[in-house]
Amino acid sequence: MTGKLVSRQEWKTAIGINALWTRRDDRAPLPALFSEKGAKEVLRFHRSLRSYRKTPLVRLRALASKLGVSEIFVKDESKRFGLNAFKGLGGTWAMFRIICEKLGLDPGSTTPDDLQKGELRKAVEAMTFVTATDGNHGRGISYAGGLFGCHVHVYMPRGTVEERAEAIRRVGPAEVLVTDLNYDDTVRLAKRKSDENGWFLIQDTSWDGFEKVPTWIIQGYLTMAKEALDEMTDVAGAPTHVFLQAGVGSMAGGVAAYLAAVLPEKPVISVVEPTTVACVYESAKAEDGRSCSIPGAPETIMAGLNCGTPCSVVWPILRDYCEFFFACPDYVTAHGMRLYANPLPGDEGIVSGESGAVTMGLLDLVLRRPELAEVKEQMGLGPGSRVLLISTEGNTNKAGYREIVREGAFPLPF
Repeated sequence: MTGKLVSRQEWKTAIGINALWTRRDDRAPLPALFSEKGAKEVLRFHRSLRSYRKTPLVRLRALASKLGVSEIFVKDESKRFGLNAFKGLGGTWAMFRIICEKLGLDPGSTTPDDLQKGELRKAVEAMTFVTATDGNHGRGISYAGGLFGCHVHVYMPRGTVEERAEAIRRVGPAEVLVTDLNYDDTVRLAKRKSDENGWFLIQDTSWDGFEKVPTWIIQGYLTMAKEALDEMTDVAGAPTHVFLQAGVGSMAGGVAAYLAAVLPEKPVISVVEPTTVACVYESAKAEDGRSCSIPGAPETIMAGLNCGTPCSVVWPILRDYCEFFFACPDYVTAHGMRLYANPLPGDEGIVSGESGAVTMGLLDLVLRRPELAEVKEQMGLGPGSRVLLISTEGNTNKAGYREIVREGAFPLPF
């Protein structure tokens, strides 16, 4: 059996941050699409898009010195395709692959420009896609629909701020509906609409019988991982520690798989979630290696991470290749947002939203707070550590960003 648990330790700290360390043997095999070859394939596709630009990898030298590590690098995905988030990478690649499969085209030789010509254009324009989202994924799918000329329907869970719904409409042709359902039930609604209307479901979570499309979405994120790793390795060396935020875990699992596949020395990989909806964390605790779900309608300001069920495609990767799992209160990501927005002299500021900054807030607290000193030691964080973070989104909720960064909402409780 893969993913057999051989050791585990949990820390429930007085400051509300829970940490879990696990080690498993008999690891699940890494999917071939998440290899270096798979990353190069998807990077070639993204480079063929006229809107492609490599996003910045920000080097925070002053902060690294203050916190006692060698390097802190942050991949700033707020600059991706003008979408203010990374999700367009997975959305464009998966939609392209679905179109190619439906029309019998070779994705290795077909270009996005080919789809705008003659009969192919007419065939693509007749296709309709549907998805559920808490914001960033839907924006990526709407953008992809506009890029290829398809129809798109997007369903969003209750509590979605209108700004996020309007952002989806603004970047593409999507028809957007905010439901009165939680995220997992909104996904079920999208699937039902797909079945009833013959639409193409393009979802970044998975279940039995629905794995191919999520796998393509996850593969799309490898462009981000490859860009970051290539640049970081060139200037400072490969990362020793990587912190990845997770909702369903698609981005975290894809990046973790790629790093494990291409790096001869595997970095210490941590998965970070909101305390209220830490489905990966709770799944990692299980002795039998199976994933579990968080029921109900949990609340967190980290809207993009408010997902109750791990993606089945990447769950074995998260389980077997990540060592540390963190469940964090909302104040942790608010702290990270303020750290990014108020850099030390010599460092560059980063605009990072509620779902983008939790890893920065956590890193700072792990390195400074006595309540987390044992976790820091177990992780091996110190003067030789080279840390990679990904700020997955920019300011996607202007009012919320202002309340946190300028007005100090969700302050540190100590």
